[in-house]
Amino acid sequence: MDIRHTFRRDDLVRIATEAMKARGLEPEFPERAWQQLTAIDGPGRETDPHIRDLTALPWCSIDNDDSLDLDQLTACESLEGGAVKIFVAVADVDALVKKGSAIDEHARINTTSVYTSARVFPMLPERLSTGLTSLNPHEDRLAVVTEMVIGADAAVTHSTVYRAKVRNHAKLAYDAVSAWIDGAGALPEAARAARGMDVQLRTQDAVAQRMRARRRAEGSLEFETFQPRAVFDGDRVVDIRQQVQNRARQLIEEFMIATNTCTAHFLAHHGGSSLRRVVRSPERWLRIVEVAGRYGEALPKDPDSRALEAFLARQHQADPLRFPDLSLVIIKLMGSGEYVVERPGGEPIGHFGLAVRDYTHSTAPNRRYPDLITMRMIKGVLCGGRSPYAGAELEALAVHCTRQEDAAKKVERSVRKSEAALYLQDHVGQGFDAIVTGRTQSATWVRIFTPPAEGLLVAGEPNLDVGRKIRVKLVSTNVEHGFIDFEQAH
Repeated sequence: MDIRHTFRRDDLVRIATEAMKARGLEPEFPERAWQQLTAIDGPGRETDPHIRDLTALPWCSIDNDDSLDLDQLTACESLEGGAVKIFVAVADVDALVKKGSAIDEHARINTTSVYTSARVFPMLPERLSTGLTSLNPHEDRLAVVTEMVIGADAAVTHSTVYRAKVRNHAKLAYDAVSAWIDGAGALPEAARAARGMDVQLRTQDAVAQRMRARRRAEGSLEFETFQPRAVFDGDRVVDIRQQVQNRARQLIEEFMIATNTCTAHFLAHHGGSSLRRVVRSPERWLRIVEVAGRYGEALPKDPDSRALEAFLARQHQADPLRFPDLSLVIIKLMGSGEYVVERPGGEPIGHFGLAVRDYTHSTAPNRRYPDLITMRMIKGVLCGGRSPYAGAELEALAVHCTRQEDAAKKVERSVRKSEAALYLQDHVGQGFDAIVTGRTQSATWVRIFTPPAEGLLVAGEPNLDVGRKIRVKLVSTNVEHGFIDFEQAH
């Protein structure tokens, strides 16, 4: 541990800023973007008669406790025969951020917001992303709405996309909503204040769970990733917590997946190219087969998402403690997602992890640039005009967005390591229960459970098996580089 300097929140901000610059991301907005921002005097307003007034629908947002950049709202309406109409409204960011403007140019460079516990580096200025383009409660906002009819069998039987004016009647958070759904907490106050919101949430949850079951049956993969986040009290890190999956997160996840699929279908139906989000069929499938074999499971020789999902589900149930580590191995072997351009009549690559053929990113235009691109292409269709992106430009953007998203993830991952090192710097000498998560010829890695953190085992038995539970002692931390070193305790 570096005793010459006590690291604090400002150090993590500096570390994150330097990491962004090193990976080709711009942590600060240029002066011309601030100048453009001063000329924006309010939220988007248009008088187009084709924009529907849906402000009376019982819209709500569900997001993280601390999220202020609200990209989407949901609402529902029960139909005959067990069908339900689901409405998803996505903030019309393009109404204020026009293609080629100074703010848009900065967003195009970074292509995504970068989230660290010490500071969020937003893709758009916060006056927009958490204010004028955010679907904030009790404010009228322009949106692009995807309307979907979900049958009793959880299949999408009909969908349409149009522009609308919407109003968020309840700003809700995942954990509180999920606790209420599970019977472990009260209906959140914001939901109690909106008439009929309890029925809305129950109906949406029921539909989402049916959709989730259908997707898993079709081969959609369920992982559990290790992504701890620091909790601050002022400048001090007071805890490290692992984000847990819950019913409210699943609700939003299902509706966003469905919306992204319907968006891809909409653009394809109207004969336009689209920026698709794909995960290719794994080239290293035989390595995945080998991994399953170590667990006594036999997978087919050719890529099969249904068989892989069944294997993952069995392992999650049999050994939940080690499942995050298995998830990471499979994710690495599958390969990361990427953006590609798909043209009319072309053979879709599809998204292997979600087991869907047509998929785009469209539901988070305050946070992700590909979603803003897709929104502009949708509006181009709805307004009867040409696509705002030519083929060559779209191809270049696909490559650029993939590269920058990868850079942003690496920044977030490295800062998470520094956050954990900062929290643990006062715990040197303490013992922890741990599990071996990885091993090479020269290094062994372990994960401790409380707090959730990973580090290098610098001393201990040789050739420890991955998955073995051991006792370790923390011997040093390096916040600057995100290093955490343990030795095996006996």
